[in-house]
Amino acid sequence: CIVRGYLAGSGWKEYEATGQVDGFALPEGLREGDRLPEPLFTPSTKAEVGSHDLEESFEQLSAAIGAENAADLRKLSLELYTRARDYAAERGIIIADTKFEFGFVDGSIVLADEALTPDSSRFWPADGWAPGGAQPSFDKQYVRDWLLANWDFTGRPPRLPKEVIARTREKYVAAYEQLTGRPFAW
Repeated sequence: CIVRGYLAGSGWKEYEATGQVDGFALPEGLREGDRLPEPLFTPSTKAEVGSHDLEESFEQLSAAIGAENAADLRKLSLELYTRARDYAAERGIIIADTKFEFGFVDGSIVLADEALTPDSSRFWPADGWAPGGAQPSFDKQYVRDWLLANWDFTGRPPRLPKEVIARTREKYVAAYEQLTGRPFAW
């Protein structure tokens, strides 16, 4: 269950091409990094083969798990995102988008994986936010950018250099400390 509050990543690419994000028509003239008029719930599913998520319409989600469950997932996702977005904003961090993974246990919806971390969310420093391009971030985009520059995505991936690992760790720790107001305990 992906919730997008800002135009970034695959949402930005789709908007550039079509003026929409996952079937939602958006105003003309938005820039990469712009805040969306309202958060969008954009479900996806796991591919049978490969590692990428596959976009799915709300109607497809409803057909797969039932209309009531789909509505509950949308409501839960938007509520979780909004509460986290507001909490982070008070601490100088923008949560641009996030992904929640849910499952069912004994017929009840449960959050099934980590949530609201630099692995599942785009965290941007609010004081560096400048729509019109890629944003500085506290998340895994740093690793993605390094891979895009150093690998053609065929064959075995390259080993991440120690500097990339260290810088990624610094970004994650900085996000933790800014969100919690506490030093990270090593």
